[in-house]
Amino acid sequence: MSGRWQTVGTGRHRWAPHLERVELAQGQVLYESGRASTHVVFPTTAIVSVMYLTQGGASAEVAVVGNDGMVGISLFMGIDSTPNRAVVQRAGLGYRLRAQAVRDVISHGGPNLTLMLRYTQTRIAQMSQTAMCNRYHSIDQQLCRRLLMGLDRSPSGDLSMTQELLASLLGVRREGVTAAAL
Repeated sequence: MSGRWQTVGTGRHRWAPHLERVELAQGQVLYESGRASTHVVFPTTAIVSVMYLTQGGASAEVAVVGNDGMVGISLFMGIDSTPNRAVVQRAGLGYRLRAQAVRDVISHGGPNLTLMLRYTQTRIAQMSQTAMCNRYHSIDQQLCRRLLMGLDRSPSGDLSMTQELLASLLGVRREGVTAAAL
């Protein structure tokens, strides 16, 4: 396994037997709002958008996860479901870990739990920055931030996104993305 999760140290041996390498397809839903999560996913070359959905059907991206993190934080915190939806934005590879294996490994504490808690704090900071950007920055600035976040997590340095997708991720109208891209 590559990336930051390789540095777990002495606790790494607890994860290894349970990790399953998976191919993640663009558009694949990893978990749905309000439904029980069955796995956590550690993308290695894929990029995943974590979306918040309103009751009215509107959505906006609240986090971007690549080889810098994991999808499914709620599982290791003992919560089976989440208010978010996770969708693969860039196809690629990753590893997944079954919910019960996550609970078993975390119950031992130690370096794995410490790493997961640190990652959660980093994710909260990212989500806070996104909220502030969405509130105080222009669509141009929001678009730049989102493109840079995607490039940071892209193993090849390429991004393939439609204006419709970007509008959905930013929670704005397509025309706003079109004007910002000019």
